[in-house]
Amino acid sequence: MSEIYESVKAFGTGFATTFKHMFRKPITEEYPEYKRPLPERSRARIVLTRDPDGKERCVGCYLCSAVCPVSCISMQSAEQADGRRYAEWFRINLGRCIYCGLCEEACPTSAIQLTPDYENCQRDILTLVFEKEDLLVDHCGKDKEYCFYKYAGISTAEMGKGEHINEEKPVNVRSNLP
Repeated sequence: MSEIYESVKAFGTGFATTFKHMFRKPITEEYPEYKRPLPERSRARIVLTRDPDGKERCVGCYLCSAVCPVSCISMQSAEQADGRRYAEWFRINLGRCIYCGLCEEACPTSAIQLTPDYENCQRDILTLVFEKEDLLVDHCGKDKEYCFYKYAGISTAEMGKGEHINEEKPVNVRSNLP
């Protein structure tokens, strides 16, 4: 008898919940007209940012492609005449990307960043393969003043050893000998 009572009680509770919601005003968000505000740290579209001086931040270190769990990032690095490294080509397949943010965390130059722009739906999956030209933006992204080559200690045509921010002058090893 108690089993029947429990079954009827569970059945009645379910119908009571349904009956309660039948007379509520529906909550409908008209999507294209109203876009729900996203959390501040939401991750969606991937972009490649630039230095404050306008040059590309990506140094082609392959860390983003190495850390990517779905292997959707590929690139080829090269070096300019002034000593700066860059990505000769950079390709990301957003059809495979899971927007985990590991590439952004691994990037030592803050070149690759995820933005809250989530509207990236395409009918043809091949249009979701983005090249470097599609990903480059004309701003610094989240790190407005950071320039990798001013801190890295790498000799370029612009700065030599000991001229970078928070870097000490090189030590002459021969002067340290007894």
